[in-house]
Amino acid sequence: MVERDHIAQSKAIHRRTGRTFYYATRLLPGRVREATYVLYAFFRVADEVVDDTDGTPPEEQRRRLDSLREQALGRADPEGPVLEAFQAIRERHDIIDDDIEAFLDAMETDIGKRRYETYAELEAYMNGSAAAVGRMMTAVMDPDNPEDALPHATALGEAFQLTNFVRDVREDVIERDRIYLPQSTLREYDVTNDQIERFEMDGNVERAVRTELTRAESLYRKGVTGIKYLPEDCQFPVLLAAVLYAEHHRLIRACEYDVLTNEPELSTAKKLRLVARVRWHWQWSTDPEAVFYRASAVPGPTVPRTERRHDSLPTR
Repeated sequence: MVERDHIAQSKAIHRRTGRTFYYATRLLPGRVREATYVLYAFFRVADEVVDDTDGTPPEEQRRRLDSLREQALGRADPEGPVLEAFQAIRERHDIIDDDIEAFLDAMETDIGKRRYETYAELEAYMNGSAAAVGRMMTAVMDPDNPEDALPHATALGEAFQLTNFVRDVREDVIERDRIYLPQSTLREYDVTNDQIERFEMDGNVERAVRTELTRAESLYRKGVTGIKYLPEDCQFPVLLAAVLYAEHHRLIRACEYDVLTNEPELSTAKKLRLVARVRWHWQWSTDPEAVFYRASAVPGPTVPRTERRHDSLPTR
């Protein structure tokens, strides 16, 4: 059983660090919302081991992650309320060990890896850092047919993270000496790491950023098609999370793709307006995919001309 004070502490971590996802989490049904607070708090505890290091040697970071791994998998007694709550949630919702291992493997990758050669290499990292998170969330929501929902949850998790990578280029360089934009994309547009590190914006950087945003939008399209497979009381909050994350694309386009001298971030007022906008569309249609394209910054999929032709004919 998860203690109430453990939930409260997990919620406090989520509220303090969640920035975007917390707004959607609050609208989840109680049976899912509290478990989500715990999951997110666990993710943050692990993330802080490799991000907020304060000069901690890599060997010590790995030792801490190994300890977290043993606790998270139930092979060691939990240290503190977050790990105690996570153990209970893992058992209650049958979260599989492979997803926990994949997530912690990705966190360990962050200790020493600063660049990703290709998108395939970045995608392998995101399988743990984002897709595994989506799969754990799916386990907590407990859809009737998880095999239908999981591929889309994986895509949506990757979409969220790729949006974050593009939005946070400047922050990642300053605070972590990391560049998550694939090196192959940068080379394609004659952008060097030195240029990124010096925050020198030009048309080549713009084209590289456009490419990764386009890739992310393809992932959103795949992800939102699977929201219908989730329990009905979870669909609106997941849809809202997708709209909120994707709204960063509008901000990035508004600053002409300059993520080197800007750090695009949604204001509280903007988030609240988006909540109202999505809710307004939702009251007229509970089709998550249709509402996403009406409310989000991601354009809908292009319909081939041969499929559009007959729809445009006048009726008699």
